[in-house]
Amino acid sequence: MSSIKVFLAEFIGTFALVFVGAAAGVYGQSLGLLGIALAHGLTLAVFAYAYGHISGTHINPAVTLGLAANGNIKWGDAAVYWVAQLSGAALAAFMLRMFLTPLSPEAFASAATNGALVAEFPYYALGVEALLTFFLVNTVLHSGVDGKAGPFAGWAIGTTLTIAILAGGPLTGASLNPARSFGPALFTKIMDPGKLDVQNLTFYLIYFIGPFIGAILAVLVYQLLKYEPVNIDEEEEMEVMEIVEEPVKKPARKPIARKSTRK
Repeated sequence: MSSIKVFLAEFIGTFALVFVGAAAGVYGQSLGLLGIALAHGLTLAVFAYAYGHISGTHINPAVTLGLAANGNIKWGDAAVYWVAQLSGAALAAFMLRMFLTPLSPEAFASAATNGALVAEFPYYALGVEALLTFFLVNTVLHSGVDGKAGPFAGWAIGTTLTIAILAGGPLTGASLNPARSFGPALFTKIMDPGKLDVQNLTFYLIYFIGPFIGAILAVLVYQLLKYEPVNIDEEEEMEVMEIVEEPVKKPARKPIARKSTRK
């Protein structure tokens, strides 16, 4: 598949996920946690069907890392995915902030991924992000890569993101996606009022390292479940059965000369 097509599909898909998801976060009081979760999950599911045949619709650097580690895409291609995802997230955050600022300069702050554990318990927050991302990448590998869910793979993946946000939203914002966190962090100062979130090392610990750990763990478990040890006795038996014995060629008989009865 052309790198330009992959870049464009990932750029647009990530833009949509960040724009819709961040906007839902801003409207959180009216939508509630369920509304925010559905906004993310439905967007992911829709774009899985829209662009799945072009790029696989990762729209998440952690998913791309998992598929590269699993051997589904090359590491060089993974770099194209990451650039597209982060740049799409940045533009989405910029445009949403531009639309909201005339209404309320402070409104965009709610677009950031944040939760009760982030400020005081960053390592617990990292653990939550790793665990929830493990669930997401696990679903991608088994339903999407293996094709076990058939035509319902997109909905399975989107539903996994939805329930993950329902479980972890109050704790960390349940990003599960470095790009989803990166875009708004370019403009918000949630972690430290003195600097942008994107300049805070704790931000990368929670929202980059956490999902990356979860993705790698999902790949390891996936490969463990797929591994089927070969029984040595069965292997030898199969090799013996494959041996074809060539028939022994007997030397051709020479014709017996008949004695002449004529005198």
